[in-house]
Amino acid sequence: MIPALEPPRDEAELRCRASALAGLTLADLARALGRAVPRGGVRTKGAAGALVERALGATAGSTSRPDFPHLGIELKTIPVDGAGAPQESTFVCSISLSDADRAEWETSRARAKLAHVLWVPIVAAPGVPSEERRLGAPRLWRPTEAQERVLRADFEDLMGLIGIGAVEGLTAHAGRWLQVRPKAASGRARTLAFGRDGELIAALPRGFYLRPGFTGAILRDPAAMPA
Repeated sequence: MIPALEPPRDEAELRCRASALAGLTLADLARALGRAVPRGGVRTKGAAGALVERALGATAGSTSRPDFPHLGIELKTIPVDGAGAPQESTFVCSISLSDADRAEWETSRARAKLAHVLWVPIVAAPGVPSEERRLGAPRLWRPTEAQERVLRADFEDLMGLIGIGAVEGLTAHAGRWLQVRPKAASGRARTLAFGRDGELIAALPRGFYLRPGFTGAILRDPAAMPA
């Protein structure tokens, strides 16, 4: 059994821990940690992420800080197919809709979460039971200056639309690499936002997500600039 790990002392130790997980199935990892083996359903992705967090010594939980606060590194498990292509958009962070008009990229939660990311692929080939999905080779990534310019432009454009009251008309088609999508435990969840006329409205919570075309590109080439 893998003991509960202290947070990694530095980036090199984190990289070593993550590399040691490559090739394990989720069932292998769960048994090593003394945890229940994930067996399908909508909770599998969250269970997989929690297993990897525990194995690597992540401490931030569901807070707005990076998963390894002392290193400034965020952990992202990412389902990929047999060819290594991501299968879905990747959640970055929740959006505070009611103060979007005052949000700035430099101090944003999105920038903090994307400043340094440890990507851990989970190979989810068709027909393979969830517990038999394997962890792939990890990759540490920092956005290049060119990549950050695009991410910043997406952030400012999307938050600008939310800030002027256009949240209800905003779709996942907007944004080059970042997109806004609903993020709620249920369809009944609501949070405050501004409407077209500046009035407060009850809106479905939203979050920032990275498009799979972008995450797939940076898994192949960390400096990629996909269209």
